[in-house]
Amino acid sequence: MQSSNKPVQAGSSFEGFRMPAVFTVSAILAGFAVEWFTSGSGLAVPGWPANFLFLVFLAVVIAIVGLKFRDRPLVSWLGGIPLGLSLIIGLALLSLIGGVVPQDPAKPDSLASMLRLNGMFSSWPFAFVTLLFLFNLGLSFVWKTIPFRVANLQFILFHGGFWIALSCGLLGSSDLQRLIIPLYEGQESSVAYEMPTERPVHIPYSIYLKEFEIDEYVPQFALYDPETDRVIADKSKIVPEVKKGVKADWPGIATVTVLEFLPSAIPDSSGKPVFAPDRKGVSFARVRIIEGEKSSEEWICAGGPEIRPRFVPVGKYFLGMMDGQPKAFRSHVMVKGASGERRTEVLEVNKPIDFHGWKLYQMGYDEKAGKWSSLSLVEAVNDPWLPSVYCGFFMIMAGNLLYFWKGVKKMEEV
Repeated sequence: MQSSNKPVQAGSSFEGFRMPAVFTVSAILAGFAVEWFTSGSGLAVPGWPANFLFLVFLAVVIAIVGLKFRDRPLVSWLGGIPLGLSLIIGLALLSLIGGVVPQDPAKPDSLASMLRLNGMFSSWPFAFVTLLFLFNLGLSFVWKTIPFRVANLQFILFHGGFWIALSCGLLGSSDLQRLIIPLYEGQESSVAYEMPTERPVHIPYSIYLKEFEIDEYVPQFALYDPETDRVIADKSKIVPEVKKGVKADWPGIATVTVLEFLPSAIPDSSGKPVFAPDRKGVSFARVRIIEGEKSSEEWICAGGPEIRPRFVPVGKYFLGMMDGQPKAFRSHVMVKGASGERRTEVLEVNKPIDFHGWKLYQMGYDEKAGKWSSLSLVEAVNDPWLPSVYCGFFMIMAGNLLYFWKGVKKMEEV
């Protein structure tokens, strides 16, 4: 947001910041007026290649106006610092509204819907102010770039990077794809679904799910009261974990001690639990129950798809066991590209993998089935404009580093 190097000064044709502020407010009000008369229809950003062509057209117009008419007072004012600061404040206020007002569907006749306050970042006010700011920022960039001077390099990197990151981030939003890929163990899929429409989309690769794993926390005791339909905590006011040697006490009801704990087992022909692989077995615990002077030993378990849960009557209550909450889950997959490339990967939460420009995230599973789930939900994200946005950020960082380097150099000279 720098004025021309010519004698004409930024803002000299108008009175300080008053006119830039009025101009910015007018742009915002004009945007809200458009929203009001169109019932809050908003603005849909065009997809590729229309968004790219518009970006090129905008850059060319800015370059022509900045170079050919840089001595005109109006152009100097449009690229000046006062207008730039006013537009930044306008963008900040609109962004604040977008952060405070829920960006969710609202009643068609509500004020939020009519002015598109519930969709601020795709509204006409936001589009108007952003376009004007890009024009202002672009003019200052052109004036500092041509003719090129090494002394202006820091300004060029920072403002050029800001322009690229902002324009590509906004115009490229329409090309962002977020898809859900349902995978089943032992099956391969190249079909994803858009949310929330659930429209099927063919993706340029396929994923084969070898195995889905879930790690769970230790199971917990459950003393169930059928009259109140709730689980009673022991005297420590927490639900105790089921581990060998653990003792749980419910005063006036019973004291329970875990004598033996099997993380994964199945009952044999006599009903006694024996070891089994994780996906086939369930957790069993042999417990000693003391009710007053009465003592007994029983097996309890939470149950599974093919194994019934085991409860023990304790007075008017029932003692059982609840499965532990999920601790971590992962998918062992093979990703196959259209050219025949194959990669074996492990998808975990917050540990995405990159494949041909796509990021693949472990998203979820069949929560009703729990650790026996054969379904894994993978989120696939493709943002073709992201490299351009990163390029802008790196230019901004380079400009900042150059700024600090110049500052240190000046301090050393002093």
